[in-house]
This record gives sequence, structure tokens and C-alpha cells, in this order.
Amino acid sequence: MSCLFHFSDDPAIVRFLPRPVRIASDRPPGMEWLNGPLVWAVDDRHQPMYLFPRELPRILVWPKTTTTEADRYAYFGDSNARMPAYIEPPWQTTLEQGRVLRYELPAGSFTSLDDAGMWVSRDTVGPIDCQELRDLPAVLSQHAVELRIVPALASSLPVWNTTLHASGIRLRNAVNGML
Repeated sequence: MSCLFHFSDDPAIVRFLPRPVRIASDRPPGMEWLNGPLVWAVDDRHQPMYLFPRELPRILVWPKTTTTEADRYAYFGDSNARMPAYIEPPWQTTLEQGRVLRYELPAGSFTSLDDAGMWVSRDTVGPIDCQELRDLPAVLSQHAVELRIVPALASSLPVWNTTLHASGIRLRNAVNGML
């Protein structure tokens, strides 16, 4: 692993300081430290999850090694996309007009969580580079992500009962009653 990424809307970050999560999660025994002060990052393969304005609710789906052909076809159809990404219509303009800042971080002090490309560091981390990303639909396309506008993200909930991986981010902001 050569580098990792952290996404933000703040263009002036010179150091990432470890901080606790805003809302603690129930963690398995011995993993409670994941609620403590950490710097979070994502690997290159999974960065499409964060190529969205921060508060935009979305669901991204991708196959795992155990994904069945039936599940793959149900959610991908004949698409060659690496990941479909689902958003609601009221958020489309936010995506089209939005921007994100992608900070590149050195991997040295990070530990993989072996979960959807997530990495954490207990140390303060200085970014290597920062790149502003605009025209986010085009950026997603460059990462082989197929954007799908659905009336309600709640209609995508059945994907969690398949052999695919599904990641939902900022679902509390879904317009049409996700949670």
C-alpha cells in the first residue's frame, strides 16, 4: 500500500489529528478502540465511496468473491460498471455542482480494518498532496462507477440481503425516509 486518501470539504488541512467518532458504535470485544481518537482513510480501490459531497446520502454496491451470478445480474444487469452508486433526485444537483478535496496520505502509520478499504491511524498524519475534484459525475465514471438516480434509497435496502457488498453513507440525510 503506497498511499491512502481522506476526503474533506476543508481546503486548509495541514495535519490530520486523531479524533474520536462523533457517534460511538457497538464494537466487538477488543475493538472498542475504533471509537477512540483515530485518523480515518480509505484505499484507492474504495475511494469512490467518498467522491461525493460530504452530506450526500448514497449507496454503493460491488461484488465479493462469494457473490452469486444471480445477485450480480440483479444489481448490475449487463453493466460493465465496477460499482453502481445510488442517489436520490433531490441530491443530483448537489452532486453535479459539488466538489471534494482528496487528501493523499502516507500509509506508514495506518492499519487496515479489512473492511471496505478502511484504514486507521492513531498518529497525527500530514498530507502528501491535496487535489480538488469537480465534475463529480465524470470523476465517478473514471472510476467505473455507474451513477443511478432512484426515487428513494430505501428501495435499495434489499441489497443488504444479497451476496454483494453494500455500503450506505449519510443515509440519515435521505430525502425519502431511509431511517
